[in-house]
Amino acid sequence: MALKPGGSPLSIAQGVREFARSSPGQVAVIDGDRTQTYAQLEERSNRLAHHLLGSGLERGEKVAVLLGNRLEFPEVATGIAKAGLVMVPLNPRLTGSEAEYILEHSGTHFLVIDGALAPVVSDAVRAHDLPVLTLDAESMGADALGADYESALAAAPATDPGIVVDESEPFCITYTSGTTGKPKGVLISHRSRVLTIYMSALEYGLGTGRVSAAVAPMYHGAGFAFGFAPVFTGGTVTMLNKWSPADFLELVERDHVQSAFLIPTHAQGLRALGPDVVSSRDLSSLDTLYFNAAALPWPLKQWVMETFPDVGVHELYGSTESGIITNLRPVDMRRKPGSVGHPWYMTEVKVVDEAGVAVPAGSPGELFSRSPYLMNGYLDDPEATAACTTEDGFVTCGDIVVVDEEGYISVVDRKKDLIISGGTNVYPREIEEALASHPHVVESAVVGEADETWGETVVAHVVLKNGSTLDADALESHCRETLAGYKIPRRWYATPALPRNAGGKVVKRDLKPPL
Repeated sequence: MALKPGGSPLSIAQGVREFARSSPGQVAVIDGDRTQTYAQLEERSNRLAHHLLGSGLERGEKVAVLLGNRLEFPEVATGIAKAGLVMVPLNPRLTGSEAEYILEHSGTHFLVIDGALAPVVSDAVRAHDLPVLTLDAESMGADALGADYESALAAAPATDPGIVVDESEPFCITYTSGTTGKPKGVLISHRSRVLTIYMSALEYGLGTGRVSAAVAPMYHGAGFAFGFAPVFTGGTVTMLNKWSPADFLELVERDHVQSAFLIPTHAQGLRALGPDVVSSRDLSSLDTLYFNAAALPWPLKQWVMETFPDVGVHELYGSTESGIITNLRPVDMRRKPGSVGHPWYMTEVKVVDEAGVAVPAGSPGELFSRSPYLMNGYLDDPEATAACTTEDGFVTCGDIVVVDEEGYISVVDRKKDLIISGGTNVYPREIEEALASHPHVVESAVVGEADETWGETVVAHVVLKNGSTLDADALESHCRETLAGYKIPRRWYATPALPRNAGGKVVKRDLKPPL
């Protein structure tokens, strides 16, 4: 490819190349008792790229990746990028039919998988005769799919293949969670991901000399961006293979973690351990926590700030399609409860009504953003792309927000979650925030149920603390202290847990009344 004026294009592989030259002996990845230097990461990703190209793949073709958080994830992503191919991350929790849909829809030509996760894709691989590289294949014996990953790398050249890809071309196709239907493939460019990483390093303390934890799953958009950012910017990432509050604290203490990206569910798990467990660990290295995926309720946010008083706490807001849109910095956490902050670096926003007219401060409207982080569109779905994109390049993810007089943004709710009861708009998030301050409620999800009289009626699914029983009258009284009568749930359901997708967001369509 001939280079355009203005220098070399941004590439997701470039960070590894740079630090393999400048600090080859620096540890890039920690995974328990395994470590990998930048020199090793560079060489192994080169070998993977050569193997993929030697398998007959051509530039722009798709390689699906089915891995949990483990040492090899950064080298696999880098190797795919060095080969000029496109990564399609798969969620290990998918069913076989769900995985097959993504493989077919994306046009995947090759897979790299963890041997233990082979059952997720085995039927699709055999049905479509897809080539596979399997990590830990030896542990699977005769049940292993495809070729052994380590053997393939050992037989491939260690040099960089030198493939050049335009920065506007897709680095990966991340599939949405499908909370409102079939998942859509979001095309994310090298430029989008690289600029997100650089700005994250600036904002959240990643990069050279810093140790960060990969806690959120790296097959998810935000999990990958924040898990890969440390190695792209010369730091060290330590892998938490599976979420456990106690294991996270141990990881921070053992590897002297300085920054970590978490979701509200993680904070709830840490709080449930009790103050003695948290205080028993040496967490003095930790200086930055940043949260996303769902609203961080004010009582939970207060607990985080009180429990980690020397840690800068951020709450960011964004989407797979738009990247990071806003960020609330530590200095504003107590001053602006409930807000997700100002627009992030290089981001423009507008808030409009149904007619597309800008709304005044304090009035709810739909949020649109425009930035270098935006998706290239949905794969093979121009109608869905057009439905969320304006002619001047702004994209919406369907959230209703309010902007205050100082320009701070608060998310009211998802447009699709809006409940219309008796012709009146009811925003579930407002009710969920009220319930979050009840002493017996861990979390809740409010939805509308069909009602002959009102069209929809407000109902609440609540997760109660251990030992608590559902007391609808007490919950109703608590809500009436801050909410108008028409917003009060008319039905209450206790549930042991709320259904969630890989990114930690509640899948409200899966909330059903108990039998």
